[in-house]
Amino acid sequence: MNSVVIGSGFGGIAAALRLKAKGHKVTLIEKHEDLGGRARVFKRNGFTFDGGPTVITAPYLINELFELFEKDPKDYIKLSPLKIWYQFVFEDNSKFNYSGDETDMKKQIGEISEEDIKGYDELVNFTKKIFDKGFTDLADVPFDKPIFMIQQLPALLKLKSYKSVYSLVSSYIKNEKLRRMLSMHPLLVGGNPFTTTSIYGLILYLEKKWGIHYSMGGTGNIIKGFERLMNEVGIEIIKGHEVKQIISNNNKITGVKLDNQANIETNNVICNADPPAVYEKMLNGNKDNSFMFKWKKNRMEYSMGLFVYYFGTKKMYSDVEHHTIKFGNKYKEHLDDIFEKKKLNNDISYYLHRPSATDKSMAPDGKDCFYVLVPVPNNQSKIDWSIEGEKMKNLVIDKMEKDLMPNLRENIIEDFYLTPDYFEKDLNTKYGSGFSIQPKFSQSAYFRFHNRSEIYDGLYFVGAGTHPGAGVPGVLSSAKVLDKIL
Repeated sequence: MNSVVIGSGFGGIAAALRLKAKGHKVTLIEKHEDLGGRARVFKRNGFTFDGGPTVITAPYLINELFELFEKDPKDYIKLSPLKIWYQFVFEDNSKFNYSGDETDMKKQIGEISEEDIKGYDELVNFTKKIFDKGFTDLADVPFDKPIFMIQQLPALLKLKSYKSVYSLVSSYIKNEKLRRMLSMHPLLVGGNPFTTTSIYGLILYLEKKWGIHYSMGGTGNIIKGFERLMNEVGIEIIKGHEVKQIISNNNKITGVKLDNQANIETNNVICNADPPAVYEKMLNGNKDNSFMFKWKKNRMEYSMGLFVYYFGTKKMYSDVEHHTIKFGNKYKEHLDDIFEKKKLNNDISYYLHRPSATDKSMAPDGKDCFYVLVPVPNNQSKIDWSIEGEKMKNLVIDKMEKDLMPNLRENIIEDFYLTPDYFEKDLNTKYGSGFSIQPKFSQSAYFRFHNRSEIYDGLYFVGAGTHPGAGVPGVLSSAKVLDKIL
């Protein structure tokens, strides 16, 4: 069997390896000169900047791919567990060290709100039930038949899937600071905590089950380890060429056409590319779509965009943790601006990543390496990033200087930023969304783009826009779904 995989993010690489293990002849095509998709790496003057995912959870999903070929993952990658998972910094500049140490967690919760210790215990127990159903039972199962979805509904309703994550957390937790902290997980996969189905509360428990890890040398080293493995097992990798068209005959896939006019014949095309981009740009505008599929595609709501500012400093900021999440003053109003009103707001919240806290190899001696990620509206907003990019950069530096890093501006010696334009143009995501479609209940499981195309025979999807969703565990699990249907 001959299979072509388009795109080399975590989902595409996992799909290529799983198909190879099944005996397929596999060709992986990546438009960039480097692999990784969102997980690409940028190197600048001795600084190494991970392009994308930096929070590694459920490491077994990564290890499994090496074990398929009886290889020891430790020969390829080194995952290191973090002691403090996130340091939350609230609007009053008080801090909370979020970790897997339950005694310490409850001590800190008690210092903020004694009455919420019991609620926290109950919330964790409830998210375990969601995890057991939503992740253990359903994350790697195809949702391509309505009857299967209908069979799951009683269990999902029992787990309060009609509630939002924020609403679920609020039913156990009274203090607003703690509510924000314990409901932020949907933002890691592109969702608004106020509209994302409470099923995504399972991330809270998923972190507790396996901890949070860092890949030494950066997340890019996982991609490097996978590339070495793919070369060893005989997967053909084509870099620097883009698939311009997926060729079909009577809705049956027959091959792909590249930007250099080369045609590759194949019965199976697996897209790690964003599903709407594939249907709209690679398949001749979907002339053969059914009315129902067009309706489904047109009603989709997309995740927020991301403004990502990468910078290196000439001094060390040793009291900044590996992962820091800083909340602005307003939470719901700010998220409304991003997701609903599609407008910028100066009262930003942000996630700051400092890999050099754990791994000195990411920056030159005596220097420090960071990226800061700010949720912003996607490109449905019509924001002109050629104007707003510099303003946002300066706003972010001002905030960090005030909140966490004194004299930051004068210590920056290397920097650049990415806006939703990068996601739209370089990564081909619709509206420059950071995580494809939003993880609302009406866009989860059967209601997402299916792993097996609803329209074309031989077309499959892995990655953020399909089931089970965004985030490293989600996209790696999407390749396990593919395993079951191909």
